[in-house]
Amino acid sequence: MNIILNGEPHETDAATLLALLTELDLAEAVVATAVNSEFVSATKRGETALKDNDRVEILAPMQGG
Repeated sequence: MNIILNGEPHETDAATLLALLTELDLAEAVVATAVNSEFVSATKRGETALKDNDRVEILAPMQGG
């Protein structure tokens, strides 16, 4: 299926947000996630289904000064 990941087209076989994070080696990372502009908590990622043309945002905290 084709999704938009952080503003870029991305092809995936992942059926859920958690599966997508696993595919991207981010399943254990501390990140914030949203699907179609709706925040998805870490506890809901496994039950959040993805479908064609979904817009997924994955954001990681940054440090700096």
